[in-house]
Amino acid sequence: MSTQLLSNINSPADLRQLDEAQLPQLAQELRNFIIDIVSVKEGHLGASLGVIELTIALHYVFNTPEDLLVWDVGHQAYGHKILTERKNIFNTNRQLGGISGFPKRSESIYDTFGVGHSSTAISAALGMALASNLKKDVEKHHIAVVGDASIASGMAFEGLNHAGVTDANLLVILNDNAIGIDPSVGALKNYLTAVKNGKNPKQNNMIKSLNFDYSGPIDGHDIFAVIRELQRLKKIKGPKFLHLITTKGKGLQKAEENQVKYHAPGKFDAATGELTIKSEENLPPKYQDVFGLTILDLAKKNEKIIGITPAMPSGSSLKFMMDEIPERAFDVGIAEQHAVTLAAGMATQGMVVYCNIYSTFLQRAYDQIIHDVALQHLPIIFCLDRAGLVGEDGATHHGVFDIAYLRCIPNLMIYAPRNEIDLQNILYTAQLGLDAPIAIRYPRGRGQFSNWKTDYFAKYQQIKLGKAYCLQQGTQTAILSTGTIGNNVTQALHQSQNKNISHYDFPFVKPLDVKLLQEIFLKYKTILTIEDGTVIGGFGSSIAEIAAQLNFVGNLDVLGVPDEFITHGTVSELQQICKIDVKSLVKRFAAD
Repeated sequence: MSTQLLSNINSPADLRQLDEAQLPQLAQELRNFIIDIVSVKEGHLGASLGVIELTIALHYVFNTPEDLLVWDVGHQAYGHKILTERKNIFNTNRQLGGISGFPKRSESIYDTFGVGHSSTAISAALGMALASNLKKDVEKHHIAVVGDASIASGMAFEGLNHAGVTDANLLVILNDNAIGIDPSVGALKNYLTAVKNGKNPKQNNMIKSLNFDYSGPIDGHDIFAVIRELQRLKKIKGPKFLHLITTKGKGLQKAEENQVKYHAPGKFDAATGELTIKSEENLPPKYQDVFGLTILDLAKKNEKIIGITPAMPSGSSLKFMMDEIPERAFDVGIAEQHAVTLAAGMATQGMVVYCNIYSTFLQRAYDQIIHDVALQHLPIIFCLDRAGLVGEDGATHHGVFDIAYLRCIPNLMIYAPRNEIDLQNILYTAQLGLDAPIAIRYPRGRGQFSNWKTDYFAKYQQIKLGKAYCLQQGTQTAILSTGTIGNNVTQALHQSQNKNISHYDFPFVKPLDVKLLQEIFLKYKTILTIEDGTVIGGFGSSIAEIAAQLNFVGNLDVLGVPDEFITHGTVSELQQICKIDVKSLVKRFAAD
């Protein structure tokens, strides 16, 4: 691989020493560099390959880091990281102790705003631009790069709406490739398609109507055209909007052909793009697939069942239902607030709604959970995929706050299955009829039973609401766990051979099994709670509250995610940091 240009570039200042004619070669070298490393180290691929020319052009034309560049979401920022003093450590991307997979302010002066969730870039860049105006720094440029899936989100429109009535020196660049993680959806996507195809009348430009200086659409892979337009826009004051057409996965044929799969493809052959096939034979199912297959099976039997996901049909596996029963399965785009209130509206009409939103993304719809759902006793079934520590995506994506932020809401039940059989059964139980909403939290990754599909799937058992269970009977210490982290406890107890310890599974964080808790507080002097969420306000806190009410006088320790943002790394590495991995628990149990 030729890297004769890239090898000499460590910063945008080096980049600006090149002749413009050399930039296509640099683009090819940068693409190859990303492909070579991601093919071995894994990570997000397609998004960064699609903005190579734009990335080079932005750092070539603008005086970064003095000019401020904000990337929305950040999946597409690998090229940016490599050109901004992190080329030599890019091979540590997303690894424990390495650089983050997303722009991060503490990592580099070039990362002006930390991102990970969508649709924040316009508001952040506008805030920076207005601050520059107040500081009389009127020559500074502020650029927000946002994708066509992200710009359809409400927050992006709030930013555009505000920016259009300011004199902020703001440039919004729409990276339009018609896909986020899954293909973009909705009327705005259709509008942008019409613009790209020249079928939208010039006078019917919605961006111009918001008082932006609109230009485009132009080919985002023609680096000379992009540079030319950026140089022109650099001279124009006020809010500007540049519409670029790009191809996600550009430069790797397989990634262009299968953009969903190559969003984050795992290991692959850098030369051919062929994926490294991992055998899934004799492996337990992914929790997301247990959800997807179960809701499809239930929906076939119950015509009132509806599935909703905000832009994650593949990641949630709602795609199974979307493919077979499309009229009752909705991808609403990156619109968590809308997803929740849409579900609430459907529930008022007697529908049984499964609203599947990643734990970290449900944070974006907090008011809707309270105001539109819980307050009205609407029995929405929230399915919180990626609950707990998610691994390499890091602090922006860990689903560690959901128990704490949901537990304080009246009328809302919280359930955490210990395995895929429990997940299947609570999904079944929920559609039998609830008088309140429920949040079902489950992790990224696989379950416990390789024979789930053949021996357990669709063999439903109704779950008794609010009930906890004793898994191992001991005499001196009681371990109380919730959710799949309980499997670490089971393994650790097996390895430690400590027969003095009892283990209780509390799948219901709310309502708690207070009757069983009373028995536990009377029987044991030492109690340890374990969860894969924050210890502040989480499951352990709820046990401590009941312990105080019942005047428990023994020792109560709460184990879980400490009161800090947890970095990126493998799930097992992060569990070790939190001391909730099997090895740490074995050590802990040996001392009890």
